[in-house]
Amino acid sequence: MSAAGPLLAALPAASVLLLTVATRPRGTDALAPLRLAVVRAALLTGAYAVLVVELLGALHALTRPAFVAAWLLFLLASATAATLRWRRASVQPAAVTPRPVPVGAALTGGTGTAGPVAVTDRDVAPVQIDRVRVSPLARAAEAWRTAGRGERLLAGTVGGLVLLELLVALLAEPNNFDSQTYHLPKVERWVAQGDLDFWPTAIHRQVTIPPGAEYLLLHLRLLTGGDALHNLVQWAAGIVCLVAVARITAQLGGSRRAQLITAFVLASTPMVVLQATSTQTDLVCAAWVACAATLVLDGLRRRTGWGTLLGLGAATGLTAVTKTSGLIAVGPLLVLWGLAQLRLALTRGAPAGEAPAGGAPVSAVPADVTPAGGSTGRSMPGGVGLASGVGPRRPVGSVARTVGGSVLILLVAAVVVGPFMARVTAEFGHPLGPPRLRESIPMERHDPPSILVNALRIGHTALDTPLAPLRRAAAEAIINGAEAIGVDPQDRAITFGREIFPEPAWYPDEDRVAFPIAGVLALIGAVVALTRPRRIDSGQTGPLRAYAVVVLIAVLLHTSMIKWQPWGNRLILYALVLAVPLAGLWLDALFRRHAHTAGTPAETAAGAPAAARAGMTGAGQRSVATMAAVTVLATSALAGVLALSYGFPRRLVGAGSVFTTSDWETRFLRRPQWADEFRWAADAVRDSGARRIGLVEQNDNWEYPWWLLLRHSDGRSPELVSLQSVLPERPPADPASVDAIVCTGSQPACAKLVPAGWRLEFRGYVGYALPPGR
Repeated sequence: MSAAGPLLAALPAASVLLLTVATRPRGTDALAPLRLAVVRAALLTGAYAVLVVELLGALHALTRPAFVAAWLLFLLASATAATLRWRRASVQPAAVTPRPVPVGAALTGGTGTAGPVAVTDRDVAPVQIDRVRVSPLARAAEAWRTAGRGERLLAGTVGGLVLLELLVALLAEPNNFDSQTYHLPKVERWVAQGDLDFWPTAIHRQVTIPPGAEYLLLHLRLLTGGDALHNLVQWAAGIVCLVAVARITAQLGGSRRAQLITAFVLASTPMVVLQATSTQTDLVCAAWVACAATLVLDGLRRRTGWGTLLGLGAATGLTAVTKTSGLIAVGPLLVLWGLAQLRLALTRGAPAGEAPAGGAPVSAVPADVTPAGGSTGRSMPGGVGLASGVGPRRPVGSVARTVGGSVLILLVAAVVVGPFMARVTAEFGHPLGPPRLRESIPMERHDPPSILVNALRIGHTALDTPLAPLRRAAAEAIINGAEAIGVDPQDRAITFGREIFPEPAWYPDEDRVAFPIAGVLALIGAVVALTRPRRIDSGQTGPLRAYAVVVLIAVLLHTSMIKWQPWGNRLILYALVLAVPLAGLWLDALFRRHAHTAGTPAETAAGAPAAARAGMTGAGQRSVATMAAVTVLATSALAGVLALSYGFPRRLVGAGSVFTTSDWETRFLRRPQWADEFRWAADAVRDSGARRIGLVEQNDNWEYPWWLLLRHSDGRSPELVSLQSVLPERPPADPASVDAIVCTGSQPACAKLVPAGWRLEFRGYVGYALPPGR
């Protein structure tokens, strides 16, 4: 990393912080406004980063000066917006003088206690509080002061995990397998050629897989001159996920404790812990899906404003350009949003004071309040804003507005993902890429028995545990059941590549690790939300059921569209993030019921009423359930700590620790034997004075080490050209046109491309070839 790298890398971070101030909701009725501002800032920054890459790529200007100028411009715009927002907030009086309310209760969307008075979110909802004049630090301090011991433990564990992940992300060199093959090589290729044009390559994933996460890495690569901060992209995505799921929990009626439980369960999930220090892309995709989900929930009870429409479009486009599988969840979310908006549009004639969408009475919302969804809040005579759901507009006009909003979402998404899809379509004649990509991952059979078998196998891998007998028994049951209904459990039409089910996935590996605790808790929460939502929140039955339906639809669509594969757990991470709020809500309801039925000492005395004594048995049963839930949470925390401590391929302690392993060895922890082989070949090629170097590799070989080892001393990229190509319109380079050849994988495949008379040397996995005289 260059000397100015850390300073330049701070430009995006500073922009996000300023945008968080600038996009903070002006209205006083916004739920969790700071978290909403973080979501908005993340979407704005992500969309800007993608569009900058597309624009500068079209201009053949993917250079460091161009990116520095782009971020300075964005920082200036963010600072200006934040300053204006701060000035307006400092002079604007509170909309309504609030009655005394505990800060910790009012601002967490849950319950809080100040002295002998307990205030719930329903007590707080109609009250307008001047949030702008209470700093986030003061609110955090008050929330900590009013929190119970359990809440502090939850928050402290989440914070500790996040900080330790940051430490690992900063200390560890990128060493993800897929990153060595195609994530990072495509970033280096863009830097080398200065644009986004496709290139001849033997690894089709370098050009066919959506590059949204790599676009973000490209910014860090050009700003810092290296890859030392590359892991921070996924770490930041993990933060966005935690912020979004906590807000989703609040939107579904969860108390402060429910929000903390949700964040705790997600933060301690081993897959999240390991991905947060990686250069994979699954957590980035999950972050955009979670952002879409929280914006959609804002639209269940109020008309969506233009700002939120743009946010939904950005979230959709960013999901599509990062990982198209995330659209499996975003699609149902947008359908839910559209149905809710249509319902609001068709019930605009409801009498004043009635809640047409199941929310608070509209008379409680003053005309000059901007809702959390971003509506303009224009007022009507009589003091009721249009955002409240009541007004003189005809339903036809409101429906047209909903249709127009839907079109706007799709247009914004198209602006974000459209340029990449246009290049793919022009290259392969299909927006989803070549046939080998469309047929390798998606399901090729969609009959109910095949979908059922695929779903069972995906569930088996996702919920795998260290208990080998349980794993074997479940796998045998699935295999026998599949054969009984006439489905081959290893059918290539429902199985990726040549993989064989079952495959152990319990151990803490970033590509495979299962999530049995979070998965089972989310599944239970979804079932309870569907069947008995009043057990979670009697006032949120509609939103709870609707959200649970969306989660289950996303899971069902995933299992009917994506083939089983051993590393499929990371592919469904977005669905887990989406489902975790249901787990937090259910666990909080369980703890709440236990607290309500435990009774006081006086009630359990000998003179207690007969009904109270009869309830002691039920209370005892609930106490057992509560202790079981606490044990599960403790086990989840242990799993997260162990994944961070001993996870692979980045860990805090043991062999391969980030504290004791050299940078180069860290990169090769997946394949330690290759570290010296790559250096041996690169040294020979560099000593030969070769300038133009040919690449020979297979589809899953490592290419990234060549970009590091053959880089010029002044930081310029080497001239690497592929001697093979899977792109029909991109012929490979002529072997006679290069000064040297480097090979990975198959020695016979390399020998076929080496010109006659050249000297070919091979050592294990790596080889090189030089012409006579070199």
